[in-house]
Amino acid sequence: MASLPTDRPAATARGGAPTGADPPAPSDHRWWALAVLGLAQLMVVLDATVVNIALPSAQSALHFSNADRQWVVTAYSLCFGGLLLLGGRLADLLGRRRTLFVGLLGFAAASAIGGSSTSFAMLVTARAAQGCFGAILAPSALALLTTLFTDVRERARAFAVYGAIAGAGAAVGLLLGGALTEYLSWRWSLFVNIVFAVVATLGALTFLRDQARPKGARIDVAGTILAVGGLVALVYGFSAADTDGWTSPVTVGCLVGSVVVLALFVVVEGKVDQPLLPLRVLADRNRSGANLAILLVGIAMFGVFLFLTYYLQLTLRYSPIMTGVAFLPMVGAIMLTAPVTGTVLLPRIGPRPLVAAGCVVAGLGMVLMSQITVTSAYASHVLPGLIVSGLGMGMIFAAAMNTATAGADRSVAGVASALPNVAQQIGGALGPALLNTIATTAAASYRPSAPVSRQAAVAAAQVHGYDTAFVVVYVILFAAAVLTGVVLRGGKPAPGAADAPLALG
Repeated sequence: MASLPTDRPAATARGGAPTGADPPAPSDHRWWALAVLGLAQLMVVLDATVVNIALPSAQSALHFSNADRQWVVTAYSLCFGGLLLLGGRLADLLGRRRTLFVGLLGFAAASAIGGSSTSFAMLVTARAAQGCFGAILAPSALALLTTLFTDVRERARAFAVYGAIAGAGAAVGLLLGGALTEYLSWRWSLFVNIVFAVVATLGALTFLRDQARPKGARIDVAGTILAVGGLVALVYGFSAADTDGWTSPVTVGCLVGSVVVLALFVVVEGKVDQPLLPLRVLADRNRSGANLAILLVGIAMFGVFLFLTYYLQLTLRYSPIMTGVAFLPMVGAIMLTAPVTGTVLLPRIGPRPLVAAGCVVAGLGMVLMSQITVTSAYASHVLPGLIVSGLGMGMIFAAAMNTATAGADRSVAGVASALPNVAQQIGGALGPALLNTIATTAAASYRPSAPVSRQAAVAAAQVHGYDTAFVVVYVILFAAAVLTGVVLRGGKPAPGAADAPLALG
């Protein structure tokens, strides 16, 4: 185990104020801290799907329309995706332990309000608040992890665990949401966050200490306004495309507006002294390539969850909890390959072959799932595809999460850690919107090869749409393999790529 520095001079960098030295980090507590940070990340990731399973029950209880139903999901994703960069910068300026506490406690309070909702407006407001506090919590947790583990092998082990959580959390959310809804109430899909938050808060109080805060740092107001506006417009544009179509004025206006605003954001960030997102954070090829991989895999992963959930429940007639159970082999495959990738392969061969190979393997799983029919059995057609896809995604997330944050200066570790979350969030918004349009178009044009009843023809058309979407996902993953193979640098990670660790208790 590498020795840890006990002192370091203050450092300055453009875009970040001076940072002071932190006390040394006892190695026996870093791994407990990893458990705390992993739990915090799990809470954020699974919340993107845990409520989806409970949504029909919530709609029945609170009596809101199908048109309003999307806002329970959209309110969370808009606030979470739109505020992530600001959350990462606040972590850099105020201290990541402090912002971690704010995120945990705020997320728990918002979850309590959401679970106690007596109206649609109350539920949507609570979901928006969850997104706001999640945008503070997620980059704080990842930034803490980034600065806790600096030895290449230790860092690889830590990020293998963290990457597995990031990759499997959404599937765990489907299982947990189904179980809580079926055996308790839809409200517990929100209340469960209180348990996670309390445990994580107690763990953070025990195993994390305050870090030195930069002096004279300030928020980039113009950059913040542009970043939040651009990201909110981007996420909402994708959400509108899913419901209103790609050619609707709202969709086109939001997407075009987001491109203009984000381009202006880049211009502004290159001119201010303390930018919200220092452009040097994006200058590293490995960091940019890893975030690109996370974005493209996010499109694929959330598309798989969407259409496979439809297939299992509408075609195979699985209950909500059995749908969640059906995803467990994928979770197991991710948990199998992520540690091996992170601890054994990444320190030896570097991220480029691992991310590219992971994309190809995950894509082969999509090819298998594109063969499903109305009469397919889970064991023969769905299960192999889930396992193969999970093996590939475990490789991708373990390597990409580590690479996306490696080498970031301490002064910008928070905002650098926000970028993988931004990429995954945008992928999660774009995936369902893009793939749902493709699947719907394919289903509408489907014509059965033999005379069948109208009901059978509709079912076959739906499954044909799912199959088409899975083929498109494979194309996206293959493109991700090529692009990341070009962008990512070859070779092993450099020793000591990350900054000095934070102090633990």
